[in-house]
Amino acid sequence: MSLPKNNLLSNIENPVFELVAAAAGKINQPAYIIGGWVRDFILERPSKDIDIVTVGSGIELARATADLSKEIKKVSTFKNFGTAMLRYADFEVEFVGARKESYSRNSRKPVVENGTLEDDQKRRDFTINALSISLKKDDYGQLHDPFNGWQDLQNEIIKTPLDPDVTFSDDPLRMLRAIRFAAQLNFQIHHETYAAISANKERIKILSRERIADELHKIMMCKKPSVGLHLLNETGLMDLLLPEITALKGVDEVEGQRHKDNFYHTLEVVDNISKNTDNLWLRYGALFHDIGKPRSKFFHPKIGWTFHGHEFLGSKMVPKIFRRLKFPLDDKMKFVKKMVFMSSRPVDLADKHVTDSGIRRLLFDAGDDVEDLMILCEADITTKNERRKKKYLENFKRVRQRLNEVEEKDHVRNFQPPVDGKEIMERYNLKPCKEIGELKNAVKEAILEGDINNNHDEALAFIDQLAAEKGLISKEQNATK
Repeated sequence: MSLPKNNLLSNIENPVFELVAAAAGKINQPAYIIGGWVRDFILERPSKDIDIVTVGSGIELARATADLSKEIKKVSTFKNFGTAMLRYADFEVEFVGARKESYSRNSRKPVVENGTLEDDQKRRDFTINALSISLKKDDYGQLHDPFNGWQDLQNEIIKTPLDPDVTFSDDPLRMLRAIRFAAQLNFQIHHETYAAISANKERIKILSRERIADELHKIMMCKKPSVGLHLLNETGLMDLLLPEITALKGVDEVEGQRHKDNFYHTLEVVDNISKNTDNLWLRYGALFHDIGKPRSKFFHPKIGWTFHGHEFLGSKMVPKIFRRLKFPLDDKMKFVKKMVFMSSRPVDLADKHVTDSGIRRLLFDAGDDVEDLMILCEADITTKNERRKKKYLENFKRVRQRLNEVEEKDHVRNFQPPVDGKEIMERYNLKPCKEIGELKNAVKEAILEGDINNNHDEALAFIDQLAAEKGLISKEQNATK
């Protein structure tokens, strides 16, 4: 960080700061850039969100800023919170009056009063987010750093400005934010701040599930999510938020045979998959792919440790987790459930001779998610034996090749039987009945097994033969069709 602390804005050209400075001078309200933009600017990280704090009315300053520029079309105001927001070029600028806060024991919603810049900096979660840059004429660009946040940025430290026990007890969301920032920035949490997270972990229970979910999503979208997941585990928060993951911890041994620690394996899988996808829900698929193992774990004297059916058990657990954490109960949940349920299917095909029938069924069941499923299975390879790893990857490469070949030939991904129920009813003069579903399912199975090709004529001839066998039509009628 070689920026000049006496004028941080001297080496950037952003007209929005000049506009805000001019508006602040016009209405005689001191204004400062504060928080995340300042932190990211010093760290040379791109940021399009700018927070402005003013000693006075944030709404009035926002309107005064808009009056100075034809480019600003609208100011959104939130009178209950005393904030305003406007867009300028690619930036979203939020204005708020400087505040001081006090908290009650049973709520993270503070009592808010007007305050000074120092009051506002005291209420910030971490020293690196309490930094501000003046937009006043007499000290334009000057850094205001009452809690030594500049040095904490240099030392890569997450630390609260005030007593961390009070900070986290007042607003326990800050515990998750500390972990999230540590994961995003690859910083260390200061030892006193870290200890306070463990000591105040039970306070997490007063938070809304939605706020918790938002922070979990951000941790999962980090470059290396295991950093945050490890911290959640070590501070005890994981037990309160995702006990299904902490249940994976530990290694049992019977007759000298041990199984791997599925907790650390899972975190490695999440890191692996994060190198290849930004799909949040696929990353959650990796996090949850083994959650059925603790319930299915069994030691067989001849075989050793087994986890038969853990995919099915795990998939049944996914909706409960989503409901508890207020994750979306829509196609995203269905996708994660599907990934968990099918997480071993390509592995089974890689471990033995890959038949066309097995490939067709994988394509049919996975549908458009087959590529995501393959990414998950490849991420699941965590062996440190390079020879084994190479073998597994080659097997999956062969499965991918066969998937492409069979799909190009048979077109079974997301297919519907080429003869529908209406045509069957008309052809055999039937009313709705179970036999129609049985005929359609028999066609599907015949196509997946490769007994017939996926086309209308072969499917119809196959159904005629079945209909004759079931007595729906006579053999003589079948012969004439």
